[in-house]
Amino acid sequence: MRSPSLLESVRAYVEVTKPASVLLLLFTGLAAMIVAAGGMDLPPGLLARLLPALALGCAGANTLTCYIDRDMDLVMERTRKRPIPSGRIHPPERALYWGLLLTAISLALAWTISPLVFVLALVGFADNVLIYSLLLKRRSALNIILGGFSGGIPVLSAWAAVRGEIDLAALLIAAVVVLWIPNHIWNLAIFHAEDYKKVRVPMLPAIVSLEKTTRCTMATVVLMYVLSIALYFVADLGPIYLFTALVFGLFITVSNFLLALHPSREKSWLMFKLSSPYLFVLFLSMVADVILT
Repeated sequence: MRSPSLLESVRAYVEVTKPASVLLLLFTGLAAMIVAAGGMDLPPGLLARLLPALALGCAGANTLTCYIDRDMDLVMERTRKRPIPSGRIHPPERALYWGLLLTAISLALAWTISPLVFVLALVGFADNVLIYSLLLKRRSALNIILGGFSGGIPVLSAWAAVRGEIDLAALLIAAVVVLWIPNHIWNLAIFHAEDYKKVRVPMLPAIVSLEKTTRCTMATVVLMYVLSIALYFVADLGPIYLFTALVFGLFITVSNFLLALHPSREKSWLMFKLSSPYLFVLFLSMVADVILT
């Protein structure tokens, strides 16, 4: 077996951080930062510390969860080509050190911003890596619910970095992200339910019926939609955001309602593919609203 080239190794160490996930969460943090500041007038020094802190924190947590899940990833069809199970990062401990390094740099940067941002980063790390990946993922169907709070941490950290506090608007924006996560993950897990059964992970679609899973998913989507509309009034956003939240949110909500009425793996996969663009467009509308109106 030939040794990987430098470029192949770099790609593997980037891939293990799940860059698509990092970029989406980073964008939610950046959008929250712009909303909190009321525009693009952000201190360059703050941007230079906060954005790397958020990106490295997400990347570090993703890498560590990949290290923890390496035995399952080797068995599951969806994940067996990831860098650790495929042997592109070997021995696996290299991914552990890489994840710890990224996390340490992120926490150090967070500390230079404020103690509150540091604490939030620490809470996000603990929720994602310790509570979700180590404690709950293989033991409880509540794994993605209790382990999903970390998804709102980039929003809260960005808000705290700008305003020095967490208020109702910040909590609502973060809650939208947290409630988006079950829709994203459960619809993916429906499509790959057999994989989760194979490794005995109690992800909801692996332990209850397709009908019950889609109803639970629909409930979280409805609540997400309601909170996204409430955000318009609390965060003093304008018509661009309201239109986007109403129209795109209604589309996602109705689509998941129809999925619950007529559940199928194929429709769940489509809802999974639409979930990330929905979140991106929603947060993009916040930015556009603040800048343009």
